[in-house]
Amino acid sequence: MKPHSVRTSIDLPRDLHRRLREAAARKGCSARQLILASIERAVAEAEPVRPQRRLSLDTPLVPSRGKKFDLANEQIYDLIEFP
Repeated sequence: MKPHSVRTSIDLPRDLHRRLREAAARKGCSARQLILASIERAVAEAEPVRPQRRLSLDTPLVPSRGKKFDLANEQIYDLIEFP
């Protein structure tokens, strides 16, 4: 057994086991290789898909309804009282 492997066992119906061995023979690989490839594919499909695009914050999500104002950070800090 390989150092980073885990041995497990499953019970297969006889017909499925026969078809597995036949499919592996047709592909020219072992049943183990076919099972591992199938598990890898199933796990990859189950991984969450991350969005390709990120949300653009250049345009506001909620349109402004008030008048525009132009204040610098220093002016805003002057208007807010900090303890």
